[in-house]
Amino acid sequence: MSKQFQFKLVLLGESAVGKSSLVLRFVKDQFDDYRESTIGAAFLTQTVTLEDQTTVKFEIWDTAGQERYKSLAPMYYRNANCAVVVYDITQSASLEKARNWIRELQRQADPSIVIALCGNKSDLSARRQVSEEEAKKYAEEEGLMWAETSAKTGEGVSEIFTAIAKKLPLTAPPSARTGAGRAPTGPKSVDLNKQPAGQNSNEPYWLFIKVIHQLYSINSYAYNKSLS
Repeated sequence: MSKQFQFKLVLLGESAVGKSSLVLRFVKDQFDDYRESTIGAAFLTQTVTLEDQTTVKFEIWDTAGQERYKSLAPMYYRNANCAVVVYDITQSASLEKARNWIRELQRQADPSIVIALCGNKSDLSARRQVSEEEAKKYAEEEGLMWAETSAKTGEGVSEIFTAIAKKLPLTAPPSARTGAGRAPTGPKSVDLNKQPAGQNSNEPYWLFIKVIHQLYSINSYAYNKSLS
C-alpha cells in the first residue's frame, strides 16, 4: 500500500515576484499575464505522487507580499511544514527581501521546517540581476533548497515542489504523516475562536485578529473558486 502524507506549505516573498503565478502553474498548469496582487492570503491544494507511489498533498498558503500585510504572515507560516521563499531574478532587491523572510522563518517557524529558495522569472534571463552563483551560495550557507523557475513557461515549477515532497516525509513531524487507507490528518492550526488564558473576550486586538482572519478566509475561498 502507498503511503500518504499531508503538509502545510506557505509561499513568502516580495510583492510581484510571482508567488501566485507559481501556485497557479503548479495547481492548474496555467499562467495569467495580468494577474492582480494577492490580498491577504489565498489557500489552494495540490497532490504530488512520487516514484514509490507515496502521495503528498500540499495545503498551500499563498501570502501577499505587500508591506502592509507583513505583520500577518506569522498566522500563515505558524506550524508550516515547508516554505517556498520567492525572489525575482531581475530584481536584486527582492533577494534581500527573501533573506529577511528566511531569517524570520529561522527565528520563529518550526525548527524542522523545510525551506526552499526560489528564483522566479528565469525566462527573463536577459534582464538578470541575481546570478545563479550568488543565490545558490547563499542557499548552501543557510542549508536551504534552491532552484530557479519560470511560472510563465512552467520551467522548474513542478520540479521544485516535487523535490520538497521528496524531502518532507523524512523531516516532517509524525503529526503530519498519515497511513494508507486513513483520512489524512491536517497540520496543526491556530484556533482564533479560542480565547487565550487570562485574556478578556472584549480585548480589541484579539477581536481585530479574528475579523482579519475571517476576511482573509473569504478572500481565500473566492480565489479558490476563481481557479475552479
